[in-house]
Amino acid sequence: MDVSDLVHNLRELIELDRGFGVEFVPRARESAAVSPAAAPSALPRSPARPQTMPAAPTSDSRSPAPRVTPPAPAPKPTVSPSPILLAPAPAISGDSLAAIAAEATACTRCTLCSTRTHAVPGEGHPTPQLLFIGEGPGAEEDAQGRPFVGPAGQLLDRMIGAMGLTRAEVFIANVVKCRPPGNRNPEPDEILACLPYLHRQIQVTKPTVICTLGNVPLRALFGADQPGITKVRGQRLSWHGTTVIPTFHPSYLLRNESAKKPCWEDLLVVLRELGREPPVRQK
Repeated sequence: MDVSDLVHNLRELIELDRGFGVEFVPRARESAAVSPAAAPSALPRSPARPQTMPAAPTSDSRSPAPRVTPPAPAPKPTVSPSPILLAPAPAISGDSLAAIAAEATACTRCTLCSTRTHAVPGEGHPTPQLLFIGEGPGAEEDAQGRPFVGPAGQLLDRMIGAMGLTRAEVFIANVVKCRPPGNRNPEPDEILACLPYLHRQIQVTKPTVICTLGNVPLRALFGADQPGITKVRGQRLSWHGTTVIPTFHPSYLLRNESAKKPCWEDLLVVLRELGREPPVRQK
Protein backbone atom coordinates (compact mmCIF):
# COMPACT_ATOMS: atom_id res chain seq x y z
CA MET A 1 0.00 0.00 0.00
CA ASP A 2 1.54 3.35 -1.01
CA VAL A 3 1.39 6.56 0.97
CA SER A 4 -1.47 7.95 -1.09
CA ASP A 5 -3.74 4.97 -0.26
CA LEU A 6 -2.78 5.14 3.42
CA VAL A 7 -3.64 8.81 3.62
CA HIS A 8 -6.92 8.15 1.82
CA ASN A 9 -7.91 5.41 4.28
CA LEU A 10 -6.97 7.48 7.32
CA ARG A 11 -9.05 10.36 6.00
CA GLU A 12 -12.08 8.08 5.64
CA LEU A 13 -11.68 6.76 9.20
CA ILE A 14 -11.32 10.27 10.60
CA GLU A 15 -14.40 11.51 8.74
CA LEU A 16 -16.33 8.46 9.88
CA ASP A 17 -15.35 9.09 13.53
CA ARG A 18 -16.36 12.72 13.24
CA GLY A 19 -19.71 11.56 11.91
CA PHE A 20 -20.13 9.53 15.13
CA GLY A 21 -19.29 12.62 17.14
CA VAL A 22 -15.73 11.57 18.03
CA GLU A 23 -13.54 14.69 18.15
CA PHE A 24 -10.42 13.43 19.93
CA VAL A 25 -8.56 12.68 16.71
CA PRO A 26 -7.18 15.88 15.23
CA ARG A 27 -8.31 16.64 11.73
CA ALA A 28 -5.60 15.63 9.25
CA ARG A 29 -3.91 18.29 7.22
CA GLU A 30 -4.56 18.29 3.54
CA SER A 31 -1.73 16.37 1.94
CA ALA A 32 -0.34 17.08 -1.44
CA ALA A 33 -0.07 13.33 -1.83
CA VAL A 34 -3.83 13.04 -2.06
CA SER A 35 -4.82 12.99 -5.65
CA PRO A 36 -7.69 15.21 -6.83
CA ALA A 37 -9.73 12.10 -7.56
CA ALA A 38 -9.30 10.68 -4.05
CA ALA A 39 -11.01 13.50 -2.18
CA PRO A 40 -14.33 13.40 -4.07
CA SER A 41 -14.46 9.65 -3.60
CA ALA A 42 -14.41 10.05 0.19
CA LEU A 43 -16.72 13.05 0.55
CA PRO A 44 -20.00 11.41 -0.51
CA ARG A 45 -19.36 8.51 1.87
CA SER A 46 -18.95 10.46 5.09
CA PRO A 47 -22.49 11.94 5.34
CA ALA A 48 -24.09 8.67 4.26
CA ARG A 49 -23.14 6.68 7.38
CA PRO A 50 -24.27 9.17 10.07
CA GLN A 51 -27.80 9.09 8.61
CA THR A 52 -28.26 5.70 10.24
CA MET A 53 -27.31 6.97 13.68
CA PRO A 54 -30.77 8.01 15.05
CA ALA A 55 -31.58 4.31 15.37
CA ALA A 56 -28.45 3.63 17.50
CA PRO A 57 -28.83 3.67 21.32
CA THR A 58 -27.36 6.68 23.13
CA SER A 59 -26.34 7.25 26.71
CA ASP A 60 -28.55 10.34 27.01
CA SER A 61 -31.73 9.05 28.69
CA ARG A 62 -33.27 12.52 28.68
CA SER A 63 -34.22 12.30 25.05
CA PRO A 64 -35.61 8.80 24.42
CA ALA A 65 -36.89 7.92 21.01
CA PRO A 66 -40.59 8.71 20.74
CA ARG A 67 -42.85 5.71 21.30
CA VAL A 68 -45.12 4.94 18.42
CA THR A 69 -48.55 3.91 19.67
CA PRO A 70 -50.36 1.64 17.21
CA PRO A 71 -53.84 2.78 16.33
CA ALA A 72 -56.59 1.23 18.41
CA PRO A 73 -58.56 -1.46 16.55
CA ALA A 74 -61.93 -0.40 15.31
CA PRO A 75 -64.69 -1.51 17.74
CA LYS A 76 -66.49 -4.65 16.68
CA PRO A 77 -70.04 -3.81 15.71
CA THR A 78 -72.68 -5.26 17.98
CA VAL A 79 -76.23 -6.07 17.07
CA SER A 80 -78.90 -5.18 19.58
CA PRO A 81 -82.64 -4.69 19.37
CA SER A 82 -83.45 -1.46 17.57
CA PRO A 83 -84.92 1.28 19.80
CA ILE A 84 -87.52 1.80 17.07
CA LEU A 85 -89.01 -1.62 17.80
CA LEU A 86 -89.17 -0.98 21.53
CA ALA A 87 -92.36 0.92 20.75
CA PRO A 88 -95.15 -1.14 19.19
CA ALA A 89 -96.47 -0.26 15.79
CA PRO A 90 -99.94 1.29 15.64
CA ALA A 91 -102.64 -1.26 16.32
CA ILE A 92 -104.04 -3.00 13.26
CA SER A 93 -107.77 -2.49 12.90
CA GLY A 94 -109.57 -5.80 13.28
CA ASP A 95 -106.42 -7.63 14.38
CA SER A 96 -106.93 -10.86 16.30
CA LEU A 97 -104.97 -13.61 17.99
CA ALA A 98 -106.03 -16.00 15.24
CA ALA A 99 -104.67 -13.69 12.54
CA ILE A 100 -101.37 -13.28 14.39
CA ALA A 101 -101.09 -17.05 14.87
CA ALA A 102 -101.73 -17.70 11.17
CA GLU A 103 -99.02 -15.22 10.15
CA ALA A 104 -96.50 -16.57 12.68
CA THR A 105 -97.14 -20.15 11.56
CA ALA A 106 -96.29 -19.25 7.96
CA CYS A 107 -93.50 -16.81 8.86
CA THR A 108 -90.13 -16.90 7.07
CA ARG A 109 -88.68 -13.62 8.42
CA CYS A 110 -85.61 -15.32 9.94
CA THR A 111 -83.68 -18.56 9.62
CA LEU A 112 -85.49 -20.24 12.54
CA CYS A 113 -88.25 -21.16 10.10
CA SER A 114 -85.89 -23.62 8.39
CA THR A 115 -85.38 -25.75 11.51
CA ARG A 116 -88.80 -25.63 13.19
CA THR A 117 -91.28 -28.47 13.34
CA HIS A 118 -94.12 -26.19 14.40
CA ALA A 119 -94.33 -22.48 15.08
CA VAL A 120 -95.61 -21.74 18.60
CA PRO A 121 -97.64 -18.50 18.52
CA GLY A 122 -99.08 -18.77 22.05
CA GLU A 123 -102.32 -19.74 23.72
CA GLY A 124 -104.71 -18.82 26.49
CA HIS A 125 -107.52 -16.44 27.34
CA PRO A 126 -108.16 -13.85 24.59
CA THR A 127 -108.56 -10.98 27.11
CA PRO A 128 -106.57 -12.04 30.17
CA GLN A 129 -105.63 -10.04 33.22
CA LEU A 130 -102.21 -11.66 33.15
CA LEU A 131 -99.85 -12.32 30.24
CA PHE A 132 -96.74 -14.49 30.69
CA ILE A 133 -93.89 -14.03 28.20
CA GLY A 134 -91.02 -16.51 27.84
CA GLU A 135 -88.07 -16.47 25.47
CA GLY A 136 -88.83 -19.17 22.90
CA PRO A 137 -90.14 -22.72 22.37
CA GLY A 138 -88.14 -25.75 23.49
CA ALA A 139 -88.10 -29.25 22.05
CA GLU A 140 -91.50 -30.29 23.46
CA GLU A 141 -93.10 -27.02 22.39
CA ASP A 142 -91.66 -27.36 18.89
CA ALA A 143 -93.05 -30.87 18.64
CA GLN A 144 -96.56 -29.93 19.82
CA GLY A 145 -96.91 -26.33 18.63
CA ARG A 146 -97.91 -25.19 22.13
CA PRO A 147 -96.04 -22.97 24.62
CA PHE A 148 -94.65 -24.24 27.93
CA VAL A 149 -95.58 -27.92 27.76
CA GLY A 150 -92.21 -29.40 28.76
CA PRO A 151 -90.77 -29.63 32.30
CA ALA A 152 -90.52 -25.83 32.58
CA GLY A 153 -94.12 -25.55 31.42
CA GLN A 154 -95.29 -28.03 34.05
CA LEU A 155 -93.62 -25.90 36.71
CA LEU A 156 -95.25 -22.77 35.23
CA ASP A 157 -98.63 -24.50 35.53
CA ARG A 158 -97.97 -25.09 39.23
CA MET A 159 -96.90 -21.46 39.67
CA ILE A 160 -100.14 -20.29 38.03
CA GLY A 161 -102.16 -22.66 40.23
CA ALA A 162 -100.42 -21.38 43.36
CA MET A 163 -101.62 -17.89 42.41
CA GLY A 164 -105.22 -19.13 42.41
CA LEU A 165 -105.46 -19.05 38.59
CA THR A 166 -105.69 -21.62 35.84
CA ARG A 167 -103.79 -21.83 32.59
CA ALA A 168 -107.00 -21.08 30.70
CA GLU A 169 -107.35 -17.74 32.54
CA VAL A 170 -103.98 -16.34 31.42
CA PHE A 171 -102.26 -15.96 28.07
CA ILE A 172 -98.82 -17.50 27.49
CA ALA A 173 -96.51 -16.34 24.69
CA ASN A 174 -92.83 -16.20 23.77
CA VAL A 175 -90.57 -13.55 22.26
CA VAL A 176 -89.75 -15.79 19.28
CA LYS A 177 -92.31 -18.18 17.90
CA CYS A 178 -89.90 -20.83 16.56
CA ARG A 179 -87.43 -22.94 18.52
CA PRO A 180 -83.79 -21.78 18.43
CA PRO A 181 -81.59 -24.83 17.69
CA GLY A 182 -80.28 -26.51 20.80
CA ASN A 183 -82.54 -24.33 22.99
CA ARG A 184 -80.01 -21.49 22.77
CA ASN A 185 -81.08 -17.91 23.43
CA PRO A 186 -82.58 -16.17 20.41
CA GLU A 187 -80.18 -14.02 18.39
CA PRO A 188 -80.88 -10.26 18.14
CA ASP A 189 -81.93 -10.48 14.48
CA GLU A 190 -84.35 -13.29 15.34
CA ILE A 191 -85.86 -11.20 18.13
CA LEU A 192 -86.23 -8.21 15.81
CA ALA A 193 -87.96 -10.35 13.20
CA CYS A 194 -90.45 -11.82 15.66
CA LEU A 195 -91.05 -8.94 18.06
CA PRO A 196 -93.90 -7.36 16.04
CA TYR A 197 -95.98 -10.50 16.62
CA LEU A 198 -95.55 -10.13 20.38
CA HIS A 199 -96.38 -6.43 20.25
CA ARG A 200 -99.59 -7.23 18.40
CA GLN A 201 -100.48 -9.93 20.92
CA ILE A 202 -100.09 -7.41 23.74
CA GLN A 203 -102.25 -4.90 21.86
CA VAL A 204 -104.99 -7.45 21.21
CA THR A 205 -105.08 -9.09 24.65
CA LYS A 206 -104.68 -5.82 26.62
CA PRO A 207 -103.48 -7.51 29.84
CA THR A 208 -103.48 -5.71 33.17
CA VAL A 209 -100.05 -7.14 34.04
CA ILE A 210 -97.28 -8.71 31.99
CA CYS A 211 -94.99 -11.15 33.79
CA THR A 212 -91.73 -11.60 31.89
CA LEU A 213 -89.87 -14.85 32.52
CA GLY A 214 -86.10 -14.43 32.41
CA ASN A 215 -83.76 -11.97 30.72
CA VAL A 216 -84.75 -12.42 27.08
CA PRO A 217 -88.32 -11.08 27.25
CA LEU A 218 -87.28 -8.39 29.74
CA ARG A 219 -84.69 -6.98 27.34
CA ALA A 220 -86.84 -7.56 24.27
CA LEU A 221 -89.39 -5.14 25.73
CA PHE A 222 -87.05 -2.65 27.42
CA GLY A 223 -83.87 -2.79 25.34
CA ALA A 224 -80.48 -4.50 25.47
CA ASP A 225 -79.17 -2.06 28.13
CA GLN A 226 -81.84 -3.08 30.64
CA PRO A 227 -80.26 -4.47 33.86
CA GLY A 228 -80.56 -8.23 34.27
CA ILE A 229 -83.32 -10.19 35.92
CA THR A 230 -81.50 -10.61 39.24
CA LYS A 231 -81.45 -6.81 39.68
CA VAL A 232 -85.00 -5.97 38.62
CA ARG A 233 -87.02 -9.07 39.49
CA GLY A 234 -90.18 -8.26 41.42
CA GLN A 235 -90.01 -4.57 40.54
CA ARG A 236 -92.92 -2.75 38.96
CA LEU A 237 -91.99 -1.57 35.48
CA SER A 238 -94.16 0.07 32.85
CA TRP A 239 -94.21 -0.74 29.15
CA HIS A 240 -96.31 1.81 27.24
CA GLY A 241 -98.80 2.04 30.07
CA THR A 242 -98.92 -1.68 30.92
CA THR A 243 -97.45 -2.90 34.21
CA VAL A 244 -94.60 -5.39 33.86
CA ILE A 245 -93.30 -7.56 36.72
CA PRO A 246 -90.14 -9.54 35.82
CA THR A 247 -89.28 -12.85 37.46
CA PHE A 248 -87.15 -15.92 36.83
CA HIS A 249 -87.78 -18.33 33.99
CA PRO A 250 -89.17 -21.70 35.19
CA SER A 251 -86.23 -23.53 33.56
CA TYR A 252 -83.90 -21.51 35.82
CA LEU A 253 -85.96 -22.54 38.85
CA LEU A 254 -85.56 -26.20 37.87
CA ARG A 255 -81.78 -25.74 38.07
CA ASN A 256 -81.78 -23.44 41.11
CA GLU A 257 -84.09 -24.59 43.87
CA SER A 258 -83.14 -21.62 46.06
CA ALA A 259 -84.63 -19.18 43.50
CA LYS A 260 -88.16 -20.52 43.95
CA LYS A 261 -88.84 -18.50 47.11
CA PRO A 262 -87.89 -15.10 45.58
CA CYS A 263 -89.88 -16.08 42.48
CA TRP A 264 -92.95 -16.66 44.64
CA GLU A 265 -92.42 -13.24 46.20
CA ASP A 266 -92.46 -11.78 42.67
CA LEU A 267 -95.73 -13.57 41.90
CA LEU A 268 -97.24 -12.08 45.05
CA VAL A 269 -96.37 -8.64 43.61
CA VAL A 270 -98.23 -9.65 40.43
CA LEU A 271 -101.27 -10.64 42.50
CA ARG A 272 -101.26 -7.32 44.32
CA GLU A 273 -101.19 -5.49 40.99
CA LEU A 274 -104.20 -7.55 39.92
CA GLY A 275 -106.02 -6.80 43.19
CA ARG A 276 -106.09 -10.47 44.10
CA GLU A 277 -105.10 -12.44 47.18
CA PRO A 278 -103.23 -15.73 47.03
CA PRO A 279 -105.41 -18.70 47.91
CA VAL A 280 -105.30 -20.01 51.45
CA ARG A 281 -103.16 -23.08 51.53
CA GLN A 282 -104.64 -26.19 53.02
CA LYS A 283 -102.83 -27.34 56.16
